[in-house]
Amino acid sequence: MSTAYEIVTDTTLTYHQQFINLAKLGENTDTTLPYNPEFLKAKEAGMICDLFEGALPFRPRYILPDYSILMKNGSKFLQLDPPKDIWEATSALMIMYRHVPSVSSFPVFLGNLDELLDPFIVDEQEATKAIGLFLLHIDRVLCDSFVHADIGPKDTKAGRIILKETLRLQTAVPNMTVRYDSELTSDEFGALCAEVMLSTAKPSFANHKMFSAEFGEKNYGLASCYNGLRLAGGGYTLPRLRLANIAKEATSIDHFKNVLLPKYVDLMTEFMDLRIRFMVEDSAFFKSNFLVKEGFIKQENFVGMFGLVGLAECVNTLMGIEDKKKGYGNNKNADDLGEEIIAHLDHLVSLHKAPYSENSADRYWLHAQVGIERDGLDSSPGARIPIGSEPEIHKQIAHSGRFHKYFPTGIGDIFRFEETWKNTPESLLDIIKGAMNAGMRYFSAYCENNDVVRVTGYLVKRSELEKLDRKEAVLNGATVLGQGSRDMAHALDRKVTK
Repeated sequence: MSTAYEIVTDTTLTYHQQFINLAKLGENTDTTLPYNPEFLKAKEAGMICDLFEGALPFRPRYILPDYSILMKNGSKFLQLDPPKDIWEATSALMIMYRHVPSVSSFPVFLGNLDELLDPFIVDEQEATKAIGLFLLHIDRVLCDSFVHADIGPKDTKAGRIILKETLRLQTAVPNMTVRYDSELTSDEFGALCAEVMLSTAKPSFANHKMFSAEFGEKNYGLASCYNGLRLAGGGYTLPRLRLANIAKEATSIDHFKNVLLPKYVDLMTEFMDLRIRFMVEDSAFFKSNFLVKEGFIKQENFVGMFGLVGLAECVNTLMGIEDKKKGYGNNKNADDLGEEIIAHLDHLVSLHKAPYSENSADRYWLHAQVGIERDGLDSSPGARIPIGSEPEIHKQIAHSGRFHKYFPTGIGDIFRFEETWKNTPESLLDIIKGAMNAGMRYFSAYCENNDVVRVTGYLVKRSELEKLDRKEAVLNGATVLGQGSRDMAHALDRKVTK
């Protein structure tokens, strides 16, 4: 039985999901790029993972168009004039989204929606109807949880409407972030964001000061799960080191740091170089795509994302700690070793001169990858504390503050709250302020009984998981990933903060 046959006979897949899977299957038959046999061995052994990007990189993994150009100039290729009212603005965006690719074949960045739509709000009642239909369209048509929108940092009419309609609709798509800065974001707006997050698992809070220092105040966006990338650019590629597996190969901490890490860093950066050079020099994307020709994106704004996963298990293995509750996240010596490893890894990556990386200091930037369902319980997402071993929230926040500074292209932690927190969103906002001041880059939360829940970085609905459990097809293509993470990694069993 062929893989293609399995795809087309799978009753849990919609037509569009089958179409995407067949396209990936076809792409992976190509043998053009001469991948290093040592890299392929490392991949087969589970030391490196390419995150299923495909054998032939014909477009970047993540693309963040500057949609303000659409509002100002329209698009010649799409035959769109600059919009004049809220209906034309939302329509123009919906048309353009259809033509923005990514690794998932859906746009992973919808823009800073409040900034884009606020100038068109004249009648709030009419704007509410338009934005509500716009958000409903996104959930039903761009049905993938890695579709992501941003709001903030300032309080706007559009931002409030987006939040209130998100609360009303209870949709899993789009994922959403508020770029938060206590000096720019009013407490009233911040509390509204916290209220909506508790009920819908979004928006998450991004540390606007931290991202602005790295990218520039108006030069970044949050995409996909929690990926910080340059506006009018994006991420070329995102492979990842599986640190937990590499640690099992080590004979000592010194062997791990000074022999194995350099070896696998070299293999992965070589792999990234090969893919990026093909993407820029040979693929048609940067030569002919209208997004490039009309200035929505620029090649020099893209960066290679050097991913990692399983730091917690890596540290525990190297230290011979079997009880996770006594290891990383709950043990100062383990945390110290974890930061030592990340700082050393960051240094190793910085020594490599990355091609076509003009706006990232000619280097790849670290990314704490959220994990995939097959990682199970043996490899925690990024630099997170293992589920079931989390300390009290203030200790977890302090732990996050040690690691988040190393990951400009994305890292985050998720907190699950007891239902009564919905009565006091202002109290949650106080916690978030403290977390940002402690160096936390990205804060996500939801309440324990929500239908919409955050899995590792993306959102799914419990009700859709139940349909999939019954072997019924569901609209959101990421639900199957959530099902796997729920079952194999216990991703929905996080400690509840009371």
